[in-house]
Amino acid sequence: MSDKEGRAPESQKPLVVEKPDDTSKIGGMVSMEINERKVQVPLGTTILEACRQNDIHIPTLCHHDDLCTAGVCRVCVVEVEGMRTLQAACAYPVTNPLKIKTSTPLVRKARKHIIDLLISEHYGECYSCFRNNNCELQSLAKEYGVDHYNFGHVQKPRYEIDKSSFSVVRDLDKCVLCKRCVRTCIDLQEVGVLEAIDRGDKTRIDTFMDKPLADVICINCGQCINRCPTGALRANDPRDEIWAAIDDPNKHVVMQTAPSPRAAIAEEFGIPAGKSMTGEMNTAIRRLGFDKVFDTNFTADLTIMEEGTELIIRLFQALVEKKEGVALPQFTSCSPGWVKYLEHFYPEYIPNLSSAKSPQQMFGALIKTYYAKENNIDPKDVVSVALMPCAAKKFECNRPEMTDSGYKDVDFGLTTRELAQMIKEGGIHLPEMPQTHFDDPFGDASGAGLIFGATGGVMEAAIRTVVELVTGKKAEDLFENANVMPVRGFEGVKYAELPIPVVGPVPEILKALVPNWDWLKGATLKVAVCHGTANAKKVMDDIKAGGKFSECHFIEFMACPGGCLGGGGQPIPTTPEIRKARAKAIYTEDESLPLRKSHENEHVASIYDKFLTDGPCGHISHKLLHTHYTPRGKYID
Repeated sequence: MSDKEGRAPESQKPLVVEKPDDTSKIGGMVSMEINERKVQVPLGTTILEACRQNDIHIPTLCHHDDLCTAGVCRVCVVEVEGMRTLQAACAYPVTNPLKIKTSTPLVRKARKHIIDLLISEHYGECYSCFRNNNCELQSLAKEYGVDHYNFGHVQKPRYEIDKSSFSVVRDLDKCVLCKRCVRTCIDLQEVGVLEAIDRGDKTRIDTFMDKPLADVICINCGQCINRCPTGALRANDPRDEIWAAIDDPNKHVVMQTAPSPRAAIAEEFGIPAGKSMTGEMNTAIRRLGFDKVFDTNFTADLTIMEEGTELIIRLFQALVEKKEGVALPQFTSCSPGWVKYLEHFYPEYIPNLSSAKSPQQMFGALIKTYYAKENNIDPKDVVSVALMPCAAKKFECNRPEMTDSGYKDVDFGLTTRELAQMIKEGGIHLPEMPQTHFDDPFGDASGAGLIFGATGGVMEAAIRTVVELVTGKKAEDLFENANVMPVRGFEGVKYAELPIPVVGPVPEILKALVPNWDWLKGATLKVAVCHGTANAKKVMDDIKAGGKFSECHFIEFMACPGGCLGGGGQPIPTTPEIRKARAKAIYTEDESLPLRKSHENEHVASIYDKFLTDGPCGHISHKLLHTHYTPRGKYID
């Protein structure tokens, strides 16, 4: 029951326990009225936050939960009693008792005019836009009944589409100047490629000297895409070329799938975040026409063996052989956005990067050598597609040095969003698919490889293996259920110290590298984990200053917030809550697997026996699975 104005009678209103206002410090409670409903909120809470806490909807466009407040679009305006003009709810902090109204005729009219003005400057038809039905401007137009152009409409494009980057495509005609991409690039990632140029009606979002993205210091992470509310930014989509390869009877088309897409692709089919669809996705990919579906987690396990061995070699050289100039701490090299960030901003630390390729590129090299040979397929007829959560993977597979197989190791990088679109084009509804397993010989992988998808996952996988290889003890003896909790979580930077109280015998696979583990007995392994390049900057500046992180032995870096599960190719939208749900899906699947440690993967052991015969970091694996970076940043054979 309600009155004619839609208000609940007093008997149905929630009981509000009044507390004295405390405006002396942040966190003190302040009284306010929202649409005549009395509430109390912590001092400093914005009007937008207060409304959300009380289930009152206010539309937004420039606001994003990951970003700092801008207040530039004014879509979220509300009436504040005593104020002459409407106020932006996202940027108005509650510091004293307020009375606000969120849906008066004046507010509704203002919001609709703002949306009309935005659309008048927005060129293009919705049905041909990749963000159709997932565009915030389109949703606002529907919400406010915008059914014609009150202020006119742009009739022809004004800007040339920038397709120079392997990873990110920019279409300024669809830009609404919300500056989310600017705040993402400057504040969230601290790269600073994009900025608002000129003023007034000439304002546009552009790069330094209007250069194409390929010619500036863009790290290809794609985080700007994930926060753009319209189709102004998108990934460079290779679907047409992949379809052509599938339709070519002379081509053998295979796909490797990373862990993060399987934990997120369900979102593209209307399922809430947190549902993993590994088996269903495998079936759908085969029905699209792919000849084989492989698990990138296999080469994630291989990465642990190669990268871990490389770390042992560096430590042995520094601690036992007393060799000068050993680059420590060793940095992970799985994230191509992070690698490019390091190349641009801290090139003097390139020697600290592990020479191990990412799992994607390791897989590409094996597909066109080992797999092709085992199956009597000419490598030139193999088309290798990598399903990744990452826009930077598109750039990585196109790096000219990634051809150690004698061919382009990975032909195409495909994002989670793009695969979902291919599945829809194939007339397939993913949730209805039966579950099937990956194909051999790369069908079995460990949970350690799976957790690469979350920040801290590479480190945890490495620790599970190092603990067992060095101490001779089970990881479960030191960490409950082998879950290395100190490196999990979404804190920007995590640091952990792992004592090595005892050592065991050297495993057969490493005996050619070290005589024993005595030199590690009683040592403490110092490790760190960070995600997002803004956090990477903090760690790198600390290392340059000789701080705590300079004493680490091994540091995991991921370019994207949350790690790969928050990658630039994942479903839109992304929020902290969505990334946590995806992480939960990954860790839940890890604990359900019978194999959870990379070194216990018998198929990895088999490939060393059959193909990489001189073991981890041997000559063969170094040629195929490692880059050949000199301290000057050049690649050599």
